[in-house]
This record gives sequence, C-alpha cells and structure tokens, in this order.
Amino acid sequence: MSRSRAPSLPWSLRISPCFPRRQASRAVALSLAAVLATAMMPATALADEALVEQRPTLHYPLRLDVVATGLAFPWSLAFLPDGRALVSERGGSLALIDNGQVTRLEGMPEVSARGQGGLFDLALHPDYGDGEHDWLYFSWARPAPDDDDREGDATALSRVWFDGNHLGDTELLFTQNRFSRPGRHYGGRIAWLPDATLVLSIGDRGVDKSRAQDPGDHAGSLLHLTELGEPVSDPEGQPAFPDRPEADPALYSMGHRNPQGLAVAADGTLWSTEHGPRTGDELNRLLPGENYGWPEVTLGRDYVTNLPIGKESAPGMQDPVHVFEGRFAPSGLVVVQSELLPAWNGDLLAGGLRGERLVRLRLDGDTLVEREVVLNGEAGRLRDVRQGPDGAIYLLTDDDPGRLLRLSPAVND
Repeated sequence: MSRSRAPSLPWSLRISPCFPRRQASRAVALSLAAVLATAMMPATALADEALVEQRPTLHYPLRLDVVATGLAFPWSLAFLPDGRALVSERGGSLALIDNGQVTRLEGMPEVSARGQGGLFDLALHPDYGDGEHDWLYFSWARPAPDDDDREGDATALSRVWFDGNHLGDTELLFTQNRFSRPGRHYGGRIAWLPDATLVLSIGDRGVDKSRAQDPGDHAGSLLHLTELGEPVSDPEGQPAFPDRPEADPALYSMGHRNPQGLAVAADGTLWSTEHGPRTGDELNRLLPGENYGWPEVTLGRDYVTNLPIGKESAPGMQDPVHVFEGRFAPSGLVVVQSELLPAWNGDLLAGGLRGERLVRLRLDGDTLVEREVVLNGEAGRLRDVRQGPDGAIYLLTDDDPGRLLRLSPAVND
C-alpha cells in the first residue's frame, strides 16, 4: 500500500450522456428562460482566454482556459443541464455563470463566514429537471439561532428550489448535533450515491481532536442521509456500526479530520481526500462502518513541535490508500469518465490548496499504479475539481478574485 490551441469549446455546452434524459429535456427551456431573468444582481466579469496554451502530460498535451473571473473565494461548482454553472462563494453568495458572465442570485441564507466557515458544496438532486425534484442541495456553516442557548456554528445541509433562474423556498434538512467554536474543519462535501441517498462530510471542528473517535458525535465523520436529511440504514435495516449502540444512526464512517474531496466512481465506490495536520493528507476508499483513525492513526505531524501525532497504523482502523507528498491540503476530487479524455477514464483527479497542484492517481484496487502532477502552480490554489458535461475538467481557484478554469486537450493548429 502506497503511503506514499484546442478548438475552443463553446460555453453553451452540448448535452452529454453524463446528464439524465429528463435533465436534457429542459435544457432548451432553461436557456430561453435565462434570457428573461431580471431580478438578479448585475453581472461582473467575462473571460475566455488561455492561461496555459500547452501543458505536456503523460497522455495529452493540455490547454488551460479561463472561463470566468471575479468570484469571491469560490468553493463548489455544479453544472446545470443546459451547460450553465452554479458556483458557491464562501462568503455566502451563489453565482450563476453563463457565457463567462457572473450573476449573483438572491435568496441564500446567512452563513457563518468566520475563518474557514461559509457556504460550501453544491449538488443538484439526481432527478433535477423533471419539474418535481428541481432542488439544489448545499452545505453551509449554520450560525446558532438567536433563540438557542447553543453558541458557535455547525455544518448543515439545506436545499433550495431552483427553476433555472431564480431561487425559491429553502428547506433546512440537517444540522450536525453539536455547535462548535466557529472557524475550522467543517468538511462540507456532498456526494450522491447510486441509490439516490447522499453522504455529507463533517470535519472534527479543529479544537478537540478526540471528537472524531466518538461515534455519537457528528464531528470527524461521514454521514449517510436520505434526500430529506434523515438517517439511512443499510438494506437489511442495520446501522453502519451495529456493535456501537452509542453510534449516531446517520454515521457512515468515523475517524476523519477534515474531508474536503468526495467523489463516487462508476461502480459506486466512494472516495475521499482529507486534510492531515502538517503533511499526512490522505486518499481513502470509504466503506460503511469503518474507522479511519484520526487522531489515533495519522502520518501527519504537530504544527508546533513537528512531532508525530499518532501511530502509522492500528488494528481495527483503516489505512489510507495513498498519502499525498508534502503539504498538499486536498480539496476537490473527481473520478474521470470522459470521451474527451479517454486515457484517464477511471482515474482520480485531486486538487490541492497549499500544494497548488492537480494530481492524477490511477489505482488497481487499493494499489497506486500511476501518479502524475498535471498542474503545478499554474492555476494557484485549487478548491474544487469537476468534470463538465463536455468532458473537460473544470477547476475553481481559492482566491478573491477567484476563477473558473477549463482543462482540455490541446490540439496543434
């Protein structure tokens, strides 16, 4: 185990097989309706230029284009059926991007934006576009209500009705069970599973590391929820931790520090990348009912003393499939399944904040067989990594102003 100029693609992207048929059916209507939208804040920036004309890699020469600029610490990206994109900004705004134009939508809740807190991940309902499930799910740092004796904030999951142009009613679905001092380790990634349930990552909240080893505490865990935010049991009706009666019924896995990359492969395998303390950033294959060790097992080191924090391995705890080199600070993860990049199909692409790298990982089971640094500083800090409906790879940079970038094969004229 390892511890170890293309022809410019139009922004009005063609509908591809990665979108359900029912989403495609509304794409034209959504595009026409977008022209009529008038109740949104003015657009900001338009950009469509090459940041890198040609970047050699093992399989392709690549081109890196700027799609949009003027974003304020963008956190997550979700594509609509018609090719437009929604981007969350950490301060609490939701941006709609169309042909490089950035428009802020009104109607999002007030977030706790202290430190690392704010508006986090976005995920459309799997049946978005059928007229009955036109929900945009989002995770966020929810401040404690004024009429509540609890203080601080908590990672929460909500959904808002989105007709393609305007935000409608918002529903609070889930809030982690302990509010904490604001500022650190929220997790906040969302991933839909093949059965239309979802998982939500929650970090250890950065103060008391031992919370990640308490199965009754949501901190430092992955939670398995229905579309309504309710706990999910396995098909036999058993919780993920049947031998731990104190475990929260939504608990999927535990012993996590701060998972901020989450992706589901074509075969249903759930992958995550998570921050170690000082080094020790991990790639994990997530399995229900497993303990991933933090803080008892980690290759990370203490920020002050630089001494090891935990053991390298321990019985009953899952080792990472891969440990990233140096101080990578992973955020954003995608499993490639693209006609545009067929040599990468099945590979993982992981973004790095501090490392400012995009890393491609090829696995055979749990064995790393190929690793490549695709980008190394050219884009800056990478917050999110997604595959677009055109098969290209899209990146969000963690900056203000931040950018939406497109990575695609370069073709010589």
